[in-house]
Amino acid sequence: MSLDFDSARLPNPHLTPEHDAWREQLRRFIDTEIIPYAEEWDEAGHIPIELWPKAAAVGLLGLGYPEAYGGITEGTDLWFGWIAAEEMARFGVGGINASLMIHGIGLPPVINWGSEAMKQAVASPVLAGQKHISLGITEPGAGSDVANIATTAVRDGDHFVVNGSKTYITGGMRANWVSTAVRTGGEGAGGVSMLLIPTDAEGFSRTPLTRKQGWWASDTATLYFDNVRVPVDQLIGEENQGFRVIMTNFNGERMGMAASMEAQARVCLEEAVAWAGERRTFGKRLADHQVIRHKIAQMKQKINATQAYLRLCYESIAAGQPNPGDIAMLKVQASETLEFCAREAMQILGGIGYMRGNRVERIYREVRVNAIGGGSEEIMRDLAARQYGL
Repeated sequence: MSLDFDSARLPNPHLTPEHDAWREQLRRFIDTEIIPYAEEWDEAGHIPIELWPKAAAVGLLGLGYPEAYGGITEGTDLWFGWIAAEEMARFGVGGINASLMIHGIGLPPVINWGSEAMKQAVASPVLAGQKHISLGITEPGAGSDVANIATTAVRDGDHFVVNGSKTYITGGMRANWVSTAVRTGGEGAGGVSMLLIPTDAEGFSRTPLTRKQGWWASDTATLYFDNVRVPVDQLIGEENQGFRVIMTNFNGERMGMAASMEAQARVCLEEAVAWAGERRTFGKRLADHQVIRHKIAQMKQKINATQAYLRLCYESIAAGQPNPGDIAMLKVQASETLEFCAREAMQILGGIGYMRGNRVERIYREVRVNAIGGGSEEIMRDLAARQYGL
């Protein structure tokens, strides 16, 4: 049977030999530096600190960031990012991707809205893999309801005094800085600011969240701010304009998640097809049973539709006309496709799929974090409805 991760990828007329070379380079890195250890890191619940400089050296961390801070923009475009998301899905350990690439949501607020001094101090070491940054939005009482965050930052001379907490923060235990949403004004979105908070500040503390269904290899934390004093010049953007910073960050996060989910769905397809070609029941291969062939065909159908939707959204972004409603619906499409393919692959693999140590089992228990993180399916549908004028 010929349906595997690569052959299940639809043709993309935008890809050039340069894109192919990037994929080959990245695949060599992943095959050498990640795949042999992925299961071990997942079981251990962490990834080695040495992986970040290696990822920086191959160009993975700096892709799409300004070259002035060690990034790579020359000769690259959005399709390079899609390829990176695809290749990083191949080993089926989402916690590695989440932790290694968390700067992808923590750093853009600094790059797009921070002062030049802030960019120089933060971006260069992060993109070199020497330092780490995370994004602090979610709170115990406010997740997708960003406009109602409760962590406060009260002005005291040339400092803000921060009190409150954040939770479910990916990369939070390792971070040297956290791009943090705080309330500097009144109620609602108009009172939210973004503040860059160093984790060595007095009054800052954190505890790990380890009892997770999936993403075991990713460090996840609850952060505490107890009268943490942060200089005013660490504002990201303008005071009380943080909601805009947060919202402009979401499109990139959701596109990356959607690309990764589609690729994980293809991993499930690949595993299911391989097993169906080998396993024999009732005197014939699983693949010779019509019910199994139909499952595989439905998986491919949904993967095709999600890939086409992905390409449409990437094309809109490249044309400078991103539609947040379409991107929100894409994320839902991708998470539903991933859930379907993970379930069907698990059914086809049967008992062996339920045992730890295979990609389908790992992906299956990480479906929900993809369907919730970056905006839950329910919030995404509501956002899209509002974008469409309903």
